[in-house]
Amino acid sequence: MSGIQDPKPEARIVRCPTCGGDSVFAASNQWRPFCSQRCRQIDLGAWASESFSLEASPPVEDDSLPH
Repeated sequence: MSGIQDPKPEARIVRCPTCGGDSVFAASNQWRPFCSQRCRQIDLGAWASESFSLEASPPVEDDSLPH
């Protein structure tokens, strides 16, 4: 063992958020964390059509601010 580390870290296999299949989470996968461009586009389309949403509290009126 020479103490020299491999400059290329190991790729991890993760679950694709869209299809649930295996996806390589490494720089070699340009669509990471998705497994393909198709899955990435499906996810983007869901956000664009507002199929996904984040819950938020309604804004609170602050009486100290000028109207």
